[in-house]
Amino acid sequence: MEKPAVRAVLEALQPLLGDRLVATQAVREHHGRDTSYHAPALPDAVAFPRTEAEVQEIVRACAAHDVPIVPFGAGSSVEGHTIPTRGGLSVSTREMSAIVEVRPEDQLAVVQPGVTRKQLNTELRATGMMFSVDPGADASLGGIASTRGSGTMSYRYGTMRDNVLGLRAVTADGEVVKTGSRARKSATGYDLTHLFVGAEGTLGVITELTVRLHPVAEAITSASCTFGSVEDAVNSVIELVQYGIPAARVEFLDEVAIAAVNAYSKLDLPVAPTLLFEFHGTEDWAAEQARIAEAICADHGGAGFAWSADADERGRLWAARHDLYFATKAIEPGKELYTGDICVPISRLAESIMAARADIDRSYLTGQVVGHVGDGNYHASYLIRPGNQEDLAEANRLADLMVGRALEMGGTASGEHGLGLGKLKFMRREHGDAAVLAMQAIKRALDPKGLMNPGKLGMAG
Repeated sequence: MEKPAVRAVLEALQPLLGDRLVATQAVREHHGRDTSYHAPALPDAVAFPRTEAEVQEIVRACAAHDVPIVPFGAGSSVEGHTIPTRGGLSVSTREMSAIVEVRPEDQLAVVQPGVTRKQLNTELRATGMMFSVDPGADASLGGIASTRGSGTMSYRYGTMRDNVLGLRAVTADGEVVKTGSRARKSATGYDLTHLFVGAEGTLGVITELTVRLHPVAEAITSASCTFGSVEDAVNSVIELVQYGIPAARVEFLDEVAIAAVNAYSKLDLPVAPTLLFEFHGTEDWAAEQARIAEAICADHGGAGFAWSADADERGRLWAARHDLYFATKAIEPGKELYTGDICVPISRLAESIMAARADIDRSYLTGQVVGHVGDGNYHASYLIRPGNQEDLAEANRLADLMVGRALEMGGTASGEHGLGLGKLKFMRREHGDAAVLAMQAIKRALDPKGLMNPGKLGMAG
């Protein structure tokens, strides 16, 4: 039965949105889940605004009737960020997909939140610029910003935190907050930009982003190298980082992941712990980086270091890496993938990955460890039977062990995916009571009714 408050909101917004205000079962189900293992929860309705002004009216209507608001991008989250656990209105940014302005001379672009990374990079092809944050999925930029996402090129070019210069967001009172500027830096006021980046939709709905662009390198070289052990592979990465080689990408895949990639993407990489590299620069500098990396890997027992500047070979290699989610699910068809990430100080990376791999080896679940190891960030994934509570409990146990060790090492419960629903229990352990109380005070100040994505980030509402 339709809730009276929701009915009032729908009646208020119908003249504004028309058929872009939807309460059908299929659309609600699509916006009630993401790619995670978390149980779905349906919103009461879904709105598809096209402009910031429409977002303002949506928020004002919801605020007037105390209806929760859950921003929704591409739905590619793996931690349950967009699941409306308390119902309400899901606000999809699908229709807010305009690239407002590209300024190559200032190395920036202004976009609506529904623009995806592939869409932006396609638009940039003729400019000699690129948007660097590459999480694998073709996520919306608003979603990547909300979860403070990163990806395969973050070691060289930074995470979403480093690549958002400013934004516009509609807060819970329907007002627009503008943060940042188009300048490369600023020393004025509180850093509100980075308050909203990573807030997981709990402080407002992002309606526009000014993002940093980077020049496309003159030469790009990719490489792969296999190792006899996880420890040797990761120690090579640690030395590479300490040497100061600015590799664009440094990815680790364990033997389970490599076998999955070979089968799914029709590659023939040796089934062993493997590092994938990409180097950007001038032709000579990209080649020099590859030679230094090859020597470092050889010192740690690396074999078969194969590097190439061929664009097709490079494309196949990274397409296979980005398809790893589907490749892993294909190992045991019919099962779902439970995945999580942590980030540790680079000096503890080998120890952390080896422990995570050992946990999996002792478990009855099939799992793998992969990661953007240049900045100490990696992911562990486990295959579980849908709806099987024993499998889910075991995956939770393995993930909790990994996060617990990361926090003991001075790391974080997530370097890329965010907290969402599954990692809320680690909020106080990582940040401490005083920091969480400060965050809750900010939440109350900007969203006193607790309507913005309630229950996420451990916030009241």
